[in-house]
Amino acid sequence: MKNKYYPIISTVGALLLLAGAVIQITHTIWAPYIYLVGAILFAYVQVTSGYDGENIVIKRLRRQQMLGAALLVLAGVMMLIWHRNEWVLCLTIAAVLELYTEFRIPQEMKNEE
Repeated sequence: MKNKYYPIISTVGALLLLAGAVIQITHTIWAPYIYLVGAILFAYVQVTSGYDGENIVIKRLRRQQMLGAALLVLAGVMMLIWHRNEWVLCLTIAAVLELYTEFRIPQEMKNEE
């Protein structure tokens, strides 16, 4: 069941993710917290908006999407713990997974019809 607030929560999370990542470049103390709040909001929407169908490809893509969401949160934790730039690699992998699944899932749903 889709919540009507999911698009708003996802957009706010994505904006906080972007703002936190940009501010982190200046090594501001509160930047990881902004990023982490955005990552948690974004991941919450990704994980709770499930797929109930039988298409194996979409199920695989959903697992990749959830892995990307988990990596976004992990990148925020890495920002807090290590205070260097290791988080950039984790964020890059998460962004590639999220971008790939955002294009492929609608395409597969369209093919399913």
